[in-house]
Amino acid sequence: MIKLDRYDLGILRILARDGRITKSRLAEEVNLSISPAWERVKKLEDSGVIRGYRANVDWTAAFKGSRIVVEVTLSRHTAADMRRFEERVAAASEIVQCYATGGGVDYVLHVVARDIDHYQRFIDSLLVEELGIEKYFTYIVTKVVKDLGDGAPEWVEV
Repeated sequence: MIKLDRYDLGILRILARDGRITKSRLAEEVNLSISPAWERVKKLEDSGVIRGYRANVDWTAAFKGSRIVVEVTLSRHTAADMRRFEERVAAASEIVQCYATGGGVDYVLHVVARDIDHYQRFIDSLLVEELGIEKYFTYIVTKVVKDLGDGAPEWVEV
């Protein structure tokens, strides 16, 4: 873990909001000259704090589709069982996010499917693969109320 100062935190907050900001505008917003600001960005990239830049695409807006949240509990919790499940999740294009969780369920998946039939065929294929899924609960997303992507929360003080 690297030590972050107020300039680094400011850079992270700005880039989380606008990954396409120009070098000069970024430097201006954090009150540094261009070269030191950009050196800090490179340091944050090299250290892995900044993992990359991408467009935040709403695939269900671009194509008819469904968002589904799935809670998954595994029957066994060995390292091998969890690794097998996580490797399968990583390979599944339908799963756009997966969180390992504590306190009742093992994983929370965010799935994007063409429709509910596509989702059901996908989840059935996971069950057939014997990944150790003991139970799962499906929640159909009816409306996105808030989605900040990777935006910085307010408690991150600059």
